[in-house]
Amino acid sequence: MIIDRRFHGPDGSGNGGYTAGLLAGRVPIDTVTVTLRQPPPLDTELTVTVEDERGHSARMWDGETLVAEALAGAIVVPPVPPVPFAEAREAAEKFRAIENHPFPRCFVCGPEREPGDGLRLEPGHVADGTVAAPWVPDQVPERTLVWAALDCPGAWSFDVAGRPAVLGTMTAQVTDVPEAGEECVVMGLARSREGRKMHAATALYGADGRLLGRAEQIWIEIDPERFGR
Repeated sequence: MIIDRRFHGPDGSGNGGYTAGLLAGRVPIDTVTVTLRQPPPLDTELTVTVEDERGHSARMWDGETLVAEALAGAIVVPPVPPVPFAEAREAAEKFRAIENHPFPRCFVCGPEREPGDGLRLEPGHVADGTVAAPWVPDQVPERTLVWAALDCPGAWSFDVAGRPAVLGTMTAQVTDVPEAGEECVVMGLARSREGRKMHAATALYGADGRLLGRAEQIWIEIDPERFGR
């Protein structure tokens, strides 16, 4: 397995949601919990090992270094409810006004990515602790990209401008993928904070309001100097 440089979050390491989706694809169950142990290296040949005979757990290795591990997961709380696409589009205007984006070239939410190169999600606040972003995929995405889309809105529900945070754990369930050109909405909800640890939830809805995917996450606020911010 190789994480192409295009799919980075912070410069020099893989986007957490995309990486988690790659590894989750090796676990043949509906709901998967992925824990990131190290910043995922880019353009590097990584080894994936299956850890039980049913294939319900897997690990990603960079040599002898454990990068991530995936296990059977469960989500027992209701999903973040959606807002209309028009409201999400309006919320995106607030995101564009944000200064000091911690990772401006992130594949998912980086404003410096060219259209068609990154997802360019723009999660803006629609209520206290809740963000929404419009997403119109130009082609039918792979499930790995749905995992990626479910990533960054969770961090932005905590307003991380100028305060870098990285994904620690993501439990996700992807039930379907959107159609090309479908007007989708990605939601993010700030659940709770414990010091530097932030608990968030995200959900992806299709144009007809169907739930395409959802996630529960743990984000870790980090020292800005670690990534040169």
